[in-house]
Amino acid sequence: MQMSKPILLGLTFLLAGVLPGEERADAEQRPNFLFIIADDQSPFDLKIYESSSDLETPVIDRLAAQGMTLDGAYHMGSWSGAVCTPSRHMVMSGRTLWHLPKNGVRGMKKNPLCPTDLAENTLAAVFNRAGYDTMRTCKIGNSYGAANKQFTVCHDKTSRGASDEDGSAWHAEQVLNYLDQRAESGDGDPFFIYYGFSHPHDPRWAKEDLLKKYGADNNVVPEKANPNSPHLPENYLPAHPFPHGHPGLRDEVKVQGVMERRDEPTIRNEIGRQFACGENIDVQIGRVLERLESMGELDNTYVVYTADHGMAIGRHGLQGKQNLYEHTWRVPLIVKGPGIDAGSRAQGNVYLLDVLATLCDLAEIPAPPTSEGISFVPVLEGEAGIVRDVLYGAYCGGTKPGMRCVRRGDWKLIKYDTLDGQVHETQLFNLSHNPSELIGEHHDEAVIALTGHTPEAHETNLAGDPRYAEQLAQMEALLLEEMGRLEDPYRLWDQK
Repeated sequence: MQMSKPILLGLTFLLAGVLPGEERADAEQRPNFLFIIADDQSPFDLKIYESSSDLETPVIDRLAAQGMTLDGAYHMGSWSGAVCTPSRHMVMSGRTLWHLPKNGVRGMKKNPLCPTDLAENTLAAVFNRAGYDTMRTCKIGNSYGAANKQFTVCHDKTSRGASDEDGSAWHAEQVLNYLDQRAESGDGDPFFIYYGFSHPHDPRWAKEDLLKKYGADNNVVPEKANPNSPHLPENYLPAHPFPHGHPGLRDEVKVQGVMERRDEPTIRNEIGRQFACGENIDVQIGRVLERLESMGELDNTYVVYTADHGMAIGRHGLQGKQNLYEHTWRVPLIVKGPGIDAGSRAQGNVYLLDVLATLCDLAEIPAPPTSEGISFVPVLEGEAGIVRDVLYGAYCGGTKPGMRCVRRGDWKLIKYDTLDGQVHETQLFNLSHNPSELIGEHHDEAVIALTGHTPEAHETNLAGDPRYAEQLAQMEALLLEEMGRLEDPYRLWDQK
């Protein structure tokens, strides 16, 4: 897709009093960037994606009302149980999953498909060279350390406590202090702030007032669900119907407050803790936005809100982030800023790895040659609905080759080749008719009694239905094609 002219161009000329072709505006007229990323948040936690959600996030809702919400934003997957690691590498570098410094292949310490100078072409390094002041706060670990070091100012700490000193407020304070220092020094350079949170990743030590609001407890799971705790999602299951292929995975068996339990009180309590952490994140975002507004910087700042990946917490009987269902493969993505229509919405079909190319496009900075992402500025401008037709996902942090998925239009295929050939499963969904990816187990009367949702007959896995044999074959071929194009080093049991 041809890269469009930056959407700030007309505003820049107007404010700077110059015409196209003349010198660009002074640095103070260049846009600022506030990139906000949560750790482990499904888009369906948020009302802007799931209207029935009990989570209240007025600040994020306001961002969406003032900007654009992307309905088709994804991370490409992971070759590690620590899904955060490749996801954050992709955000920073714009590289695809199998072209990162590591690729998860046993015995391969360095990936020959990754350029050796990649760190010098990551997000902060690119914006530093373009004259931006760069600042970062986020968790420590499961990230791209060499890229993080490129930020001029960096205050990282894993901050998952219930107090302001050890929770999400700590990250907010780092940004607020940085903005105060800029104001005191009269710094007029444009800024790029990477505003990361350690929550709602577990352990979800939430503030007491928010725990009470969401009927949750940090330490004790009640025998009966608290009536104030969030309702079960409609794709909740007490167990996944077959092994997911990563025995002993921490996220599935060792999360504080959950462990291996998937009963109603446990899951509702944990969702309540997740939401309590999520609302606190919303509060801390609001504090920073208020400061930017008081400084007169907000109108000239692009604000991006996203997460490194989604999360299950009871959906499909799973707890963690090591799966390829929409609740976990997708991420929230909201962009607000100059030239973006308020309250707009688009499918997008974007990956997190497209962020680098997009932010460079908005800033009128050439994307580095190492970036493989596609700028979705045409989507933000309303000139296009999507940037690609096909989306690919992988998870193989456990047994190999693991899980793979592909989506085109409303159709999605997921395949499982795990536990050394003991598990061979195929799922086919029409997401327009079955957006929650319900399967046969969701039709069980005991499950319906818990979720309150009675599925339609077509809300199920269609892979075994002969009426969809041709569609299945097309999606199987498409998956293999994408695996080849992206240089996936593995093949599934039925692929040649």
